[in-house]
Amino acid sequence: MLNPVRLIAAKRDGEALSADDVTALVEAYTDGTVPDYQMSAFLMAAYLNGLTDGEAAALTEAMLQSGSHIDLSGVPGTKVGKHSTGGVGDKVSLILVPLVASCGVPVAKLSGRGLGHTGGTLDKLEAIPGFRTALSIKEYRRQVVDLGGVIAGQTGDVAPADRKLYALRDVTATVDSVPLIAASIMSKKLAEGNDALVLDVKCGRGAFMKTEAEARRLAETMVAIGAEHGVSATAVMTTMDVPLGRAVGNWPEVAEAVACLRGEHGDTSLMTIVRALAGEMVVLGGRADTVEEGVETAQKRIDSGAALDRFRQLVAAQGGDPQVIDDPSGRPDSAPVTTIRASEETSGIVVDLDALVLGHAAVDLGAGRRTKEDDVDPVAGFSALKTVGDPVEPGAPLARVHTSDPSTIEGVRAAVREAYTVAEEVPDRFPPVRARYTVDGWTDAGTGQD
Repeated sequence: MLNPVRLIAAKRDGEALSADDVTALVEAYTDGTVPDYQMSAFLMAAYLNGLTDGEAAALTEAMLQSGSHIDLSGVPGTKVGKHSTGGVGDKVSLILVPLVASCGVPVAKLSGRGLGHTGGTLDKLEAIPGFRTALSIKEYRRQVVDLGGVIAGQTGDVAPADRKLYALRDVTATVDSVPLIAASIMSKKLAEGNDALVLDVKCGRGAFMKTEAEARRLAETMVAIGAEHGVSATAVMTTMDVPLGRAVGNWPEVAEAVACLRGEHGDTSLMTIVRALAGEMVVLGGRADTVEEGVETAQKRIDSGAALDRFRQLVAAQGGDPQVIDDPSGRPDSAPVTTIRASEETSGIVVDLDALVLGHAAVDLGAGRRTKEDDVDPVAGFSALKTVGDPVEPGAPLARVHTSDPSTIEGVRAAVREAYTVAEEVPDRFPPVRARYTVDGWTDAGTGQD
């Protein structure tokens, strides 16, 4: 008989658990035999002492086998999935899925909700009035056939163990653990029915992986898990020190994603990352021979309007109101309620914007959760953010604030100001895209050089 106290104590003391023990614990938590408080203790022990490769593999497999797998073998073409390890202002999936689908590569994506200081793709999409993320497997499969792209939440049948653990990690300070992240991601990715996978592994202050060493370990772990299950995976390491783009939150990020699909913000770090990931996905999907060719193909779809049109179709297919895609300013209750300004003593150039601080401020506005039962405010967040390289004059606007609860504003005003560093000269920074990893090893992004 399972004794969860014994397993918690063993992990607390740094011992390695057998695959059978890990499987039994996950199964018992999924069916409710093991309560939240005991699984929370196990997660903290795993967070503090780590998991062996064998434990991480067993955890992935247990979560994968806790539910059904989506079969997309009847869908023509090579299906390519995408996952980001999470960051602040990360609206990449909102742009990338319709963009790649418009290139003729089917993309099926199961997404998550906000985790810690990072926003969730599902929360952002549900800020579109009427948008449904709870699709049946039949609806999910049909949309891949009809539109070549879908973004949905996990159904009750897909990796239910991960869904429960994901919510618990968010409220027990056990999010940023390499083996827990790798197991969670890959249990979902292997269940969603794709033939290949591109992983956006974020690295920096606003990411769960703060250092390149951590990001490399996570990339290597996930690519190896994919290979073991016959899924070709490419990991791209991207920088997450400052928020991606000029919007953070739910509806503000949707509005910015629409602008990007219209061809705006083309020279930003956000779109540099989007193009790099799109190039990889188009190659894996067999629509280009090189990443450079894949990038060119994707850019043509943006320029022609095909990518934006595909997003509009995706929104309509999932019950959303396509009119707010045509005119994002027309979304009810989405107008900014106030503006946060620089002090009268501030003057110079933005040299830094702390993504972690801004992410927590967005949560305080209502864009994220403090407990797993919390609802999120669909309009909450920041827009028109000053970012690195922008000049700032005394009293200049730093951010527009969106929220349904004006009582939250004063609590974030000081935090937003403190997130900014203003000086006379911008120091050297990491490039948006740092490197890429496959089973053949690490190469410089876009160069193919070791």
